[in-house]
This record gives sequence, C-alpha cells and structure tokens, in this order.
Amino acid sequence: MLRFCTAGESHGEALIAVISGIPAGIEIDPEFVDRELWRRQQGYGRGGRMRIERDSAHFISGVRHGKTIGSPISIRIENRDWKNWEEALPVAAGDPAKHKRLASPRPGHADLAGAIKYNLPEARYVLERASARESTARVAAGAVAKLLLKTIQIEVLSHVIAVGKAAYVGSPKWEEVELMAQKQEVLLGCIDSQAEQRMKEEVDQALRTGDSVGGVFEVIAHHVPPGLGTYANWDERLDAQLAAAVMSLQAVKAVEIGRGVTAAVSFGSEVHDAIGYMRGRKNQNGGESFTDFTRAHNNAGGIEGGISNGEDVVVRGYLKPISTLRRPLESVDFATREPVKAAYERSDVCVVPAAGVAGEAMVALTLAKVALEKFGGDSAGELERNYRNYRKQIAEY
Repeated sequence: MLRFCTAGESHGEALIAVISGIPAGIEIDPEFVDRELWRRQQGYGRGGRMRIERDSAHFISGVRHGKTIGSPISIRIENRDWKNWEEALPVAAGDPAKHKRLASPRPGHADLAGAIKYNLPEARYVLERASARESTARVAAGAVAKLLLKTIQIEVLSHVIAVGKAAYVGSPKWEEVELMAQKQEVLLGCIDSQAEQRMKEEVDQALRTGDSVGGVFEVIAHHVPPGLGTYANWDERLDAQLAAAVMSLQAVKAVEIGRGVTAAVSFGSEVHDAIGYMRGRKNQNGGESFTDFTRAHNNAGGIEGGISNGEDVVVRGYLKPISTLRRPLESVDFATREPVKAAYERSDVCVVPAAGVAGEAMVALTLAKVALEKFGGDSAGELERNYRNYRKQIAEY
C-alpha cells in the first residue's frame, strides 16, 4: 500500500518526504524531481522567499543505482533560509530573547485556531508547520509517484484557468498543457496568452493595493485506464479520494471533478456524457484506446460512480487568496487581547500556478495508490505485466 508523509517547518533546517509502498525497479530521475520542485517555485506574484530557495531533492534512502529498491524512500529538501532563523528557532533551548513571536493571528490562516488547539501563547509554531512551504515535500513525493505512473502510461499535469476575476474559458488539448509545462519561463500557467495577460492585471492590482488574489487550477491525468477506484465503499471512491487529496492543500477551499459546478445548475441531458461504440477505434493521439466504447464529452471528468471510466481525469482546485496581506486586516494581540493589525510575514501575492503543481503531486500520489491497489506488484516488472494483462482484458470486453 502506498503511503506518504512529510515533516519539517517553513523556516526549519529542511523538509522531509517519506514514501513507502513504491515497487522495486522504478527508475528515479533526480533532474525530473528537481524540475518539479522548480515548477512549484515559479509564477508571477511570488514573494521574496522564492529568491532565497533553490529547492533540490536529496534522496536519503530507498533508491540505489538510480532505481527504487522496495523499501521506504526518504527525501530531504534543504531550507536555505534556515541560516536566518537558526537562532530564533533552535532545536535546543537556545536564547528565548531571540525568538520571533507571531504576536497577532492572521485572519484566514491557521494561527488562532492552531494556537488555541495546542495551547500555545502565540502562533509562531503554528505558522511554521501550517505554511504552504510544506507543499514542497509533497511535490517531491508526487514526482516519485509520477515516475511510477509513467510505467503504466499515466501522465499528470496542470494549468491555470482563473486568477481573480480573469478566466480562461475552454477545454485545452493535452498537447497544449504538455507544451506549457515544458516552458522555461512561467508567468501564470495559462495556455491562453491573452487570458494570462488579464490574469497578470489581477495580480498587479493586488500588488498595488497591498492585497492578495486567488484563483482556480485544473489538474489533468492523461491516459488513466477504466476501473480505478470503486463504488463499493464510500472511502474507496476515486473522486472522494482525489477531492480529499486536493482539498488538503493549503488555501484550497473547494474541489471540482469534471464540470461538477456547472452540472449543478444544468439539466441532466446537458451534463451526462453520451455513450457510443466504435469497433477498433483509436484514441485522440491515434494510438490504441482502452475500449471500443466512446464518449461524446468528458463532463464527468473521467470518473463515474467513483470509478475511472477511461477518459482523462480532470480535477479543479479553487484557491482562496493568500492569508498574509501587506495591508493587514484587523486582529487581536495574543498577549493583551487588544485590537491590532494582523501580523505580516514575507509572503506571496498569487500562488495559483504553484498550487497547480502541488495539486498535480496530490493527484499523482492518489492515482499511484489506487493503481497499486488495482494492479499490485512488488517490482516494476510485475506491475507492468499486471497492467498489460488488464489492458488485454478490457480490450476484449
């Protein structure tokens, strides 16, 4: 069973990702993993922290001679900013006078709820773990999951469809999303350049006013076979697992599968994907399809009844604006309970493209988990063999 966890604080020495259940023999490309970490750091509206960090994955265990060996994989990502915080956040007792308090909670952040929950006098330690910096470790783990999925031909990428009130309307081709992911310069991660300029104007407006801006990212899992997930138990439904995974990302407040939001205000005849049959049909790339059944559309986002149906799996994450504002909202001082402005920490203005990359990681980890549950295999060869046999079974259905 694939499991993963992360450890580390925003301004701590390092972030750690631990992944277990990855079969032996999966090729690990460190340059690919580092490229994923780089993609997470990009985007117009990022703050000063991204000019400090140069995230790179250091594999500590579970990989030898470039391949997984079946044991837990641990990855360390150095925080370069640690040198500026070592005296303020020491592991040992240190000098309490050098501690950097977060004196007033920020509305929208975990500060107040976390301080109350853990009985802390202020929110420094809450910030350190609740920070979206933690998603760096998820992206590293997700990169390993992507390399596993690659062995069974599944790919996962994202693009941005809205920043503030500026939105891209349309359904991109997979090739367009692929090309965008290969760019060496990332503005706002939208495949439509005109829509992307409108998105940039939204960020500029937030920059001018000391505000922040959210948006919507869309994660697409390409070439997902039918049959992942099940309707048999509520917690095994693929859409439920994906929704929980993406919702767990910092600042994500809503998740949509396919066209779930517009479906809620549409008639059934406008929503459900009509089924056809074409013997020997090819997929959109001219290759062999999973089955001869066809779909007129993919409004379901590749999932029906909690099971993947052979179409691309499409998941959208709705990201609220970042909670830290350069023009802070009203708050209360932890010590005096007197009204003050909320604390300000160096932060971003817009992180929608980065959130999309973190969303890819969570979708990839979820799909890798359900794929291993479906196909099994303690080695890459066994996994691929089981997958090929299943492909043969559904092709003959």
